[in-house]
Amino acid sequence: MELAQVRLLVTDFAACYRFYADVLGLRPQSGATTGPYEKFSPHAGSAGIALQDRAMMAGVLAEAGEGATGHRSLVVLRVDDLDATCARITSRGAALLHGPAPMTDRMRVAHLKDPEGNLVELQEWLLLRG
Repeated sequence: MELAQVRLLVTDFAACYRFYADVLGLRPQSGATTGPYEKFSPHAGSAGIALQDRAMMAGVLAEAGEGATGHRSLVVLRVDDLDATCARITSRGAALLHGPAPMTDRMRVAHLKDPEGNLVELQEWLLLRG
């Protein structure tokens, strides 16, 4: 596994975008100032921090739509074979909340929680279609 990013679920995407880009000086990946998603990278390393519009994530996992007392972050781990990884971790006692299933045309995901209730996303990147 490789740590791909820590993703923060936010309700005011534009304000958070400005904070990570302008205040902290992290490099935005695409310039999507209004969301619903943007990854910010430090000047070294491959992992980063990403912002995800909370309402969009609630379309995938309804409980993610809860307010600030709900989930505030999503740890993302990139895997080469999502189905095999899910089979392996469920055989070790993990309980999937969602997936494996497509999230976009570029990735498939599965979601689970750690023992403290923090959301974890396993993602398999797909080749761009076209």
